[in-house]
Amino acid sequence: MAPTEVLAVSAIDPEQAEAVWPLSIEAGWNQNAADWRFMLGAGRGFGLRGADGSWQASSLVLPLGQRLAWISMVLVTKERRRGGVGSELLKRCVEEVCAAGAVAGLDATELGRPIYLPLGFHDLYKISRWHLDRTPATQIPLPQGIALRAMVLGDLPQLATYDRSLSSMERPTILAHLATRQPGLAAVAETPSGKIAGFVLGRDGRIATSVGPVVADSEVIALALIARATASTKPPFIIDVPDAHREVGTWLKSEGAVSPRGYTRMTLGSARGLDDPSHVFALAGPELG
Repeated sequence: MAPTEVLAVSAIDPEQAEAVWPLSIEAGWNQNAADWRFMLGAGRGFGLRGADGSWQASSLVLPLGQRLAWISMVLVTKERRRGGVGSELLKRCVEEVCAAGAVAGLDATELGRPIYLPLGFHDLYKISRWHLDRTPATQIPLPQGIALRAMVLGDLPQLATYDRSLSSMERPTILAHLATRQPGLAAVAETPSGKIAGFVLGRDGRIATSVGPVVADSEVIALALIARATASTKPPFIIDVPDAHREVGTWLKSEGAVSPRGYTRMTLGSARGLDDPSHVFALAGPELG
């Protein structure tokens, strides 16, 4: 892109999900059309069209309450790369989030992190993306008094409150969406009194089933939830795990999982509690926060 060129940025509406999906296919990402449709409906997408009307670049801002917004899906076709299009769309996302008085968050690849640092983003923690191509064989014993059961839609209000207290994210809409995407995978850990002690959600993807978010009181409960989720549907699976949870990574590796890539969770500004993944054992994915 020449220094004087002004991008003809257009809004990407939910009806454009099928049309913009090829951008993530070209990039080798796991999103499917249902992911795009949800994100464009829950957030704000904008990008760049080519002369033939096809989408050549995209970006997305997904609000997570009033204090935080997630930036994702900054994609550019091979023919438009190295021209500054992605950087300009990213800056537009940042400006939109800052204008709303919110903190911008994102998950950066090794290639993306050097771009975000000069913009003022700072590191929160490291994340490993695990690929698991088979159903785990190991059973995880639960702590005494904890039971797992299938999630039902009536759990969602209590689930959103529990999630907010431990993840520091306001995402009831995302949780409700994921609960309907792959309901056989969704599960809750609870005490005898019915108090939530953890949960797992997931969704179908273009390449693999994405398992997450997994939020729980303890690592052993989280492992039991992950084991249940991966036994409930066919592999392969993708699971994004904060590196702080070494036991989860060790268990996944023992089950044959590999982690060829990782991310760094970053924010522009401070979002209270977001830097602490103590109870967040798997993420919803870099596109959902």
